[in-house]
Amino acid sequence: MKGAPLIILGFVLVAAAAGGVGYWFAMSRMAQADPPASGENASGKKILYWFDPMVPQQHFDKPGKSPFMDMQLVPKYADEAGGEGTVLIDPRVAQNLGVRTAAATAGSIEHRIEAVGSVAWNERAVFVVQARSGGFVEKLHARAPLDAVAKGQPLVELLVPDWAAAQAEYLLLRRAGKDAGLAEAARNRLQLLGMSEEQIGLLEKTGQPQTRITLYAPINGVIAELGVREGMTVMAGAMLFRLVDLSTVWVNAEVPEAQGAWLRPGTAVEARVPSFPGQVFRGRVSAILPEVNAATRTLRARVEVANPGGSLKPGMFATLVFARRTGAKALLVPSEAVIRTGERSVVIVAEGEGKFRPQEVELGFESGGRSEIRKGLSEGDKVVVSGQFLIDSEASLRASGTRMEGTETSKK
Repeated sequence: MKGAPLIILGFVLVAAAAGGVGYWFAMSRMAQADPPASGENASGKKILYWFDPMVPQQHFDKPGKSPFMDMQLVPKYADEAGGEGTVLIDPRVAQNLGVRTAAATAGSIEHRIEAVGSVAWNERAVFVVQARSGGFVEKLHARAPLDAVAKGQPLVELLVPDWAAAQAEYLLLRRAGKDAGLAEAARNRLQLLGMSEEQIGLLEKTGQPQTRITLYAPINGVIAELGVREGMTVMAGAMLFRLVDLSTVWVNAEVPEAQGAWLRPGTAVEARVPSFPGQVFRGRVSAILPEVNAATRTLRARVEVANPGGSLKPGMFATLVFARRTGAKALLVPSEAVIRTGERSVVIVAEGEGKFRPQEVELGFESGGRSEIRKGLSEGDKVVVSGQFLIDSEASLRASGTRMEGTETSKK
C-alpha cells in the first residue's frame, strides 16, 4: 500500500513530460506553418503562393490565417511542380494509378465511315401493269402480294368488250381498201385501246376479232402491290399490279452529320446483314438526300446495292462501310487520350520525372481509334492514355495551380 503513492507520482511525472514534448512539437509546427512573407523561405525555396488545402483553387500572395478555415495558409513551392499548371506525382503513385502514355506521331488518318441502315425497294426499278381499256377480270394467275414472278409469266386475263367494235371497223376499212388513211387511223385506235403489235398482226392474219387479252410480267421480280381480284370490273387506266425488280435494292443509311462532307455520289460501299454474316454486298451511293434528321442529327444516304439471288429483303437491318480514303499527313494521338469537356478538348502531357501538364488542343478528323491534332502538340510529345482522370483527382489533393478542366485560378 505504501508503494501506491509512488506509482501515482510516477504517472504524473510522465504525463507532465509528455505534455512538455507535445507543446514543443506544436510550437515547432506553428513556426513552420507561418513562413515569412517573402518569395523564399529560410531554406531558400521559392514560394509561388499560399493556399488553404481545403480550398486549393484559391491562391493568396501572403501568409496568414485562412478566411475559410481556422488554420494557417500553406505555401506552394516552385520545386513541387514544373511550372504553373503542372502536376507533380510520385512515379510510384503514377504506377499504382495505372498511368500509361503514348507519343504523338505523324501519320495519315484513314477516313473510314461506318453507318447503319435498312433495306428498301429500289423505287427506280418499279413497273406498273394497268388496264388500258375497261373490261372484266376473267382469270387471275398471280393471286397474292409479294409473290415472285418471272419475266413473260401471265398475270391476268381480261375480257375487253370495247375491242370488238374497233376491230370490226378496222377489218372493214382494210378490206375495202378505198381510204388507206382511214384504215391507218383505225389501226392506231386499236393500239390506243391496248392491243399489242402481235395481237394486231394476228387480227390481220386471221380476220377474227379478239375480245380477250392476257397481260404478262415485264420483269423478274415480286408483286409489291396487287390491285385486282378475279371477277372484278376494271376501268381504263386502273392499276392492276405494281412489280419491283429485286436484282438491286436501296439501303437507306443514316450517316452522322459531321461525316456527311466526306460522302459523294458514286462512293463505293460494302454492306453486311445479320442473316448472311459471311457475305458482303457491294454497291454505290446513288444520292445524298437534302435533309437532316432533327432528332438524330444524321444525313440519309441512298445506297444502291446489288442483290444477287434476291438475298436482301426490304426491312432488313444492314451495316455499311463506305470506301476508305487516306487523308493528308497529320499529328495523331490515341482518341482515348483526349478529354472532351463540351467546350474544348484537353490532353494530359507527361513531361517526365512525374510531371504532368494539361494542354488544350484543337481536334481534326477521328477514325480507327486515332484523333488528328491540328494545334497544341508537337511530334514526340507524350500524352496520358489511361489514368488521366485519376491524375486530375491527384491534382486536386495536391492543390494544383491549374485544374485539369482548365478552370482559371484567381488571386487575392
